[in-house]
Amino acid sequence: MKSAKSAESGESDGAVETQEAHAAHAAQEIYEIYEVPEPVVSDEPGRSDGSWDDGLIARRAGGKDSPDGLSGVEGLDGGPEDGSDESEAHLPIGGAYGGSLRLRLDALGELVGLSRARLEGSVLAEAGRVLDEASARQRLSSRHTVVAIAGATGSGKSTLFNALAEVPISETGLRRPTTSAPIACVWSEGAAGLLDRLAIPGRLRRKPLAGGDGDEELHGLVLVDLPDHDSAVVRHREQVDRVLALVDAVIWVVDPEKYADAALHERYLRPLAGHAEITFIVLNQIDRLPGDAADQVLDDLRRLLDEDGMALGEHGEPGATVLAVSALTGHGVGELRELLGRFVQERHAAERRLSADVDAAAWRLRSAYVAEGRAGLGERSREQFADRLAWAVGAVAAGEAAERAWRRNAGRACGTPWLRLWRWYESKRMPGGRTARPPAIVEEELTARQRVEQAVRTVAEEASAGLPAPWAHSVREAAARGAEGLPEALDELAVTAATPSSRPPRPAWWPAAVLAQASMTLLQIFGALWLVGQIVGVLEPGLLPPVLVMLAGIVGGPFVEWACGAAARGPARRYGQDAERRLREAAAACGRARVLDPISAELMRYREVREQYVTVSRTGG
Repeated sequence: MKSAKSAESGESDGAVETQEAHAAHAAQEIYEIYEVPEPVVSDEPGRSDGSWDDGLIARRAGGKDSPDGLSGVEGLDGGPEDGSDESEAHLPIGGAYGGSLRLRLDALGELVGLSRARLEGSVLAEAGRVLDEASARQRLSSRHTVVAIAGATGSGKSTLFNALAEVPISETGLRRPTTSAPIACVWSEGAAGLLDRLAIPGRLRRKPLAGGDGDEELHGLVLVDLPDHDSAVVRHREQVDRVLALVDAVIWVVDPEKYADAALHERYLRPLAGHAEITFIVLNQIDRLPGDAADQVLDDLRRLLDEDGMALGEHGEPGATVLAVSALTGHGVGELRELLGRFVQERHAAERRLSADVDAAAWRLRSAYVAEGRAGLGERSREQFADRLAWAVGAVAAGEAAERAWRRNAGRACGTPWLRLWRWYESKRMPGGRTARPPAIVEEELTARQRVEQAVRTVAEEASAGLPAPWAHSVREAAARGAEGLPEALDELAVTAATPSSRPPRPAWWPAAVLAQASMTLLQIFGALWLVGQIVGVLEPGLLPPVLVMLAGIVGGPFVEWACGAAARGPARRYGQDAERRLREAAAACGRARVLDPISAELMRYREVREQYVTVSRTGG
């Protein structure tokens, strides 16, 4: 602690920098300037196997075996200090992805896969990053927990880093910025993959003090000292952001002067409020506060964290840990080590971090998947769409035309022969000698194109109402694609329905009506012949009988025709309704196949991704 204290105060008394430390500092600056990875060279004599080296390993101060007073390397060649097999240190944590986290990650993958063709890549970028990081972390050691120490300039984070390691590893002093690159301290072997993931070179990987009291409880801890998050050097801030996105937990070190800094709260704590369970907030330098000022500052810090939306782990509830320490005097450092020890031994930090990342990704995707109301295409909308198409295709007019055709056919079959003769005569008088066809079944065109387009727009708007913008757009696009050939298809249906059948079906009473009409005609002819026979003297005179016979035929013929017309109204109406229904159903089937089915497919896809999103956003176990 003496070295840490002299570094914090800027004093150089009692602390002599070794040649080895000078070399490390020079190599570090070269690496930062040129950004070229430096070959790892072991500091131990006779070691040239190319295996991972901790760089300038911290040694126990005051050792007698070293000329510079540093000796006692811990766990360099002997593997893990607990004697466990090295292969066990690299066990993947994939098996630990169970329960809700495994389901949520699977659902997030399905969500991204189903949404690629509907959402822009920038919308899914964060979700894809979370999936990639989850896969990368799963392949690495499950026995290690990576904890970053972050803070502002002058907060004393490097001093706290050294205090936790119980040996000066990270450079401290008055010069700013002091820490220019992430430095790692590893309490056990097997974390090389995690450090490679953080892009921390071998020369910046350290070991804690050998034989320290807290070594066993911190076994598995990988502690990373970050540059200042408010550094004037842009590259330092970029390194902080990069490492914070990869570590399992974060210790934020604040001081009494900058604990309310807006840059810290607005840029980091507030956006990371959902990561409270893997967050430690440490108020450092409380030795500078007189009396109960430390408690007051700590209460105000809790208030600010509450405003940031960060839950505090108090009264047994999960949340961020807040405590006050003095890295210079050692006050509270032991408590922090104990908390870190329990946190590391639980080995759930990686899962908690991933779960919080999934929560954050789900929140960012909320506007793309959560509808404002009940989205879908109701039965009423379907019926109204069918009615609009039926009206546009002229189903009602087609039914009326079919009814008229049935009644004309009945009139030709049951009407008086003299009326049919007159109609034949009239047809002969017309040019071409044919009866004019009935007018078209619609007013201007065979199919009202504008009405069809309006019907499609209306049903598309009703189906997309309340949907998130990307899915509403895809529904409207699906409807527009289906409507491209719809008017032409309806035209063909209208042409078929506009030509009534040449022989409409006849009811069973038609033969009797035809026979009755024929009888009336025969009566007229018989009466007329009877009267002519009397006139020419062939038959005995008697005017009344033939006149009565002729009158019965003359009156009975129209009466039979009228009775047949009255009896034909019901069948003719049903025939017209059947024709209207067939055209209506055909138009509805055409509209369903071309417009409603594509819309339903898009809605079904949305419901699928909505179910996956519900699984992703579920925070319960």
